[in-house]
Amino acid sequence: MLPGVGVFGTGSTARVLVPLLQAEGFEVHALWGQSEEEAGCLARELGIPFHTSRSDDVLLHPDVHLVCIYIPPPMTRQIAVNALGIGKNVVCEKAATAVDSFKMVTAARYYPQLLSIMGNTLRFLPAFVAMRRLLMEGYVGEVQVCDVRVYGPSLLDRSYGWTCEELMGGGGLHTVGSTVIDLLSHLIGSRAHRVHGLLRTFLQQSGSICGIRRVTSDDFCFFQMLMGESGSGSWSGSGRGAGTGSGGVCCTVTLNFNMPGTFTHEVMVVGSAGRLVARGTQLYGQRNGCEGEELLQGDSGWAGPVVRDMPPPHLRGLSSMVTALRHSFEAHEERRSWTREPVATAPTFEDGLYVQTVVEAVKRSSRSGEWECVEVMTQEPDPNHNLCEALQRNKN
Repeated sequence: MLPGVGVFGTGSTARVLVPLLQAEGFEVHALWGQSEEEAGCLARELGIPFHTSRSDDVLLHPDVHLVCIYIPPPMTRQIAVNALGIGKNVVCEKAATAVDSFKMVTAARYYPQLLSIMGNTLRFLPAFVAMRRLLMEGYVGEVQVCDVRVYGPSLLDRSYGWTCEELMGGGGLHTVGSTVIDLLSHLIGSRAHRVHGLLRTFLQQSGSICGIRRVTSDDFCFFQMLMGESGSGSWSGSGRGAGTGSGGVCCTVTLNFNMPGTFTHEVMVVGSAGRLVARGTQLYGQRNGCEGEELLQGDSGWAGPVVRDMPPPHLRGLSSMVTALRHSFEAHEERRSWTREPVATAPTFEDGLYVQTVVEAVKRSSRSGEWECVEVMTQEPDPNHNLCEALQRNKN
């Protein structure tokens, strides 16, 4: 039996998510927005019977058993932790800091019977599902290099908000780079241990963001990651660790959000025997010695509404994730019960903590100009961590 759903957020993702949930048979009972007017407007548009600007009203709603959280990163941790604490299953976006992510991990570990997954939908995109399977089967041989390019228009909202502030989780690295970091770890089966990065903010003011206000979030980011080490067990056709003898897989990621027009999303994995390239929602491959690429996973087409604010890979991935959620819940009579297998590939809160740790290491590298180690926290940090970090940055 499918659980009733409560949705936090009124942005582009929530607008797409609700119809997808309803199409799969989920009943969306409640919607939260930052203002009553905002929540009410979207609720009427999408046919949601209850709306509010108070988070507890959604969390305590008797018909809500699954909570989907797509709100500004600084607010994510509190709602996710509270939802788990009162017995709700949770699907949510990334938090603002590694400290917040750690607290979410602690809550998820305390309630292991509840669903707690991150909303990185790229893992569910058929092209990447096929890519991971082919990598495990040894299509490219020993994985050596990953190269990712994501180009698109500005990520800033029309008015000043959290997307403009680095410390609030704005910027290309946190918003899009985090999904790429998670995807690469998922594809090659290992994690980054050292990173080097460069962040820039080219558009610091605009017609609606002016005066004393300036944009601090990045609109250009380039970073490198060394993932895994010799014998780390990453996917390879030979059964050896990826990048054996070379210190791991070399990954480069370029994010540029100063390019209005067509959205470009390309992920390439190169190995000793060939390469795989995901362009948008399609997967191509070429083995060494062959002439030209072959189409390995086509685009089956999109039957849903046209969505301009969400790139096709994320849109198709979101649709596939909602389908997986239905499969996870539908076999149980108890609305809170779920089966792990359909969502086994979904990123956990632990994965979210790792990704946020890498993001913060890239930011440190951009400031220091040096390679930085990725060390995932294992205990509760100092409560003044964020304040101390902000003061130190201002001092520098």
